[in-house]
Amino acid sequence: MSTPHHCPALLIAAPASGQGKTTVTAGLARLHSRRGKRVRVFKCGPDFLDPMVLARASGNPVYQLDLAMVGKAESRRLLWEAAADADLILIEGVMGLFDGNPSAADLAKQFGIPVLAVIDGSAMAQTFGALAHGLSSYQPDLPFAGVLANRVGSSRHGDILRDCLPPQIGWFGALPRTVAVELPSRHLGLVQAQELADLDTRLEAAADALEASAEHDLPAPISFPPPELRAFPQLLEGVRIGVARDAAFAFVYQANLDLLRAMGAELLFFSPLRFNRLPAVDSLYLPGGYPELHMPALSRNQQMAEAIRAHHAAGKPIVAECGGMLYLLDGLTDQSGVRERMLGLLPGEAHMQKRLTALALQEVELPEGKLRGHTYHHSSLDSPLQPLARGVCPNYKRTAEAVYRDGRLTASYIHFYLPSAPEAAAAMFKP
Repeated sequence: MSTPHHCPALLIAAPASGQGKTTVTAGLARLHSRRGKRVRVFKCGPDFLDPMVLARASGNPVYQLDLAMVGKAESRRLLWEAAADADLILIEGVMGLFDGNPSAADLAKQFGIPVLAVIDGSAMAQTFGALAHGLSSYQPDLPFAGVLANRVGSSRHGDILRDCLPPQIGWFGALPRTVAVELPSRHLGLVQAQELADLDTRLEAAADALEASAEHDLPAPISFPPPELRAFPQLLEGVRIGVARDAAFAFVYQANLDLLRAMGAELLFFSPLRFNRLPAVDSLYLPGGYPELHMPALSRNQQMAEAIRAHHAAGKPIVAECGGMLYLLDGLTDQSGVRERMLGLLPGEAHMQKRLTALALQEVELPEGKLRGHTYHHSSLDSPLQPLARGVCPNYKRTAEAVYRDGRLTASYIHFYLPSAPEAAAAMFKP
């Protein structure tokens, strides 16, 4: 019989987006990792970019936690497994602490994880204490550990912020306002970790600043009760799945890859940017990413284009999500109006937009089953193809992303969270 696991844990939240949650979470992960602690980091919500940085900071894979998309039972299992051998669990929140339904606060309350609030203190003094008090007391049943000041102007500024806190709120230190620790961003969020040549330098600088500003003993362990463990049927035994992975296609949930392997699949990674042929595979998985930043290279690689067209013509499965779907279209046009030819497997054109065009959780009923996921993109799509199905947002938003199907090709803006329906996932990939 499974037993509870015990491990110190913190959920790093903020009053709003843009306060520096990722920088602080990554800095704490690097600080404790270099002290010899095994740190496991999770990301609240469906983000892909933050986990890339957090994985580098901690040295371990990062998984998503979300009561809607991942579900309570699977989130419980992921935390319980991490607590078995970790010395510290860190969870980076999403948006503001109480924003959304479910919110980061809901996750903290569900699993009894103390909240560490990151507050941008760059333009305030004693009001910092009032904001900290509001965050800690807005929901009386919220476990609250303390606060950390970000972007402080000096050590004296940090002292002022620390000294204005009510006595029941813990002080976790401060990060200075400096480009040495800030993480650069792009239109979908942070710049990908592999693109930052100085990422480790930034992480070390953040860890140094945190180490110098406060005591960093681990919080008290909390108990993670055992989940109901499920065995996955070997529905993909012997199936070889080619997974696109490079600077253009990198947005894929680690849990998706784990699930495909758990069902017996062998994963072979390839690069549509650099490879001129496909590995010997039965199915293809084209995740999201930044194809718009690599349009000329993708368009020039006609050997890869012909290989993927031949794969489709042979009736072999392809699952394409967001950026992977854009790659399959007739053409893709960037914000400046430059168009490049894409694969032409999915009729239609996409145009990059200067503003966000969709951000929503999605649940979609396919012939194979009901899958959960999310959508987040800066492009618009015009296709004559009739959708197989449309997603539904559980928060009553208008977003209803189309899912297209042509033979064994399934494509959508939706990033599917495959563990939400393992049998449906297997059916899409099984030859």
